[in-house]
Amino acid sequence: MTTNAVSFAGVEKTYKRPRLLGAVYHTAVQDLSFDIPAGEITGLLGLNGAGKTTIMKLLTGLLFPNAGTVQVFGLPPSGQAAKAKVGFLPELPYFPPQLKPGSALAYYGRLSGLSGKELSLAAEEALQRTGLEPHADKRISEFSKGMLQRLGLAQALLHKPDLLVLDEPVSGLDPLAIHDIRKLLAGLNAEGRTIFLSSHSISEVEKLCGRVLIMVRGRLAKTVTRAEWEAAPGGLEAIFVEAVK
Repeated sequence: MTTNAVSFAGVEKTYKRPRLLGAVYHTAVQDLSFDIPAGEITGLLGLNGAGKTTIMKLLTGLLFPNAGTVQVFGLPPSGQAAKAKVGFLPELPYFPPQLKPGSALAYYGRLSGLSGKELSLAAEEALQRTGLEPHADKRISEFSKGMLQRLGLAQALLHKPDLLVLDEPVSGLDPLAIHDIRKLLAGLNAEGRTIFLSSHSISEVEKLCGRVLIMVRGRLAKTVTRAEWEAAPGGLEAIFVEAVK
């Protein structure tokens, strides 16, 4: 029996924006149901405003659905047991600029329950795996956008989670860095980790993922497997363009 790392069942999320006279409501995702089997790399595609970031925040317990259920390895994502299994890279990671990367990782590692020698080794490994080891003595204020992205990924990897949730993981990276991150993610998946990532780069999703979810205006428009897009004229890009028209 296949274990699902992620399950969404009939999920709806509506935002309320107060106005001077009443309020405006915006439904970001509606009637959303999908599963991500453990051990897969699954991609999430959609135009701006399609609901991708909302899905990521629901999955990590940063938001709560108005209807339906979200589960992470069968657990509610807001609980500590689920959070211990998840590493999250937001689209725009932020770290205190006065810190060095090791200090920033130590802070997040303690939040994840790491301490002592275990924390030191985990931070060292995360810096090494993300290519930041040569920059360990720099302050974060000196980091480029790409280096901040790598540090965000190092933070997500720190406690060796079973599920990585990555919102635009190659944003701001140059082609060589993108190649390095792609290789890193493939290696993490080979170790058994489940990866759920969103991206505006269809070519990167094609190279990494075994399955892709396409969102259109808050709804799941299509689920596509690698075999399907490899057999389709124009590949995943053609399928995506047709789905979002």
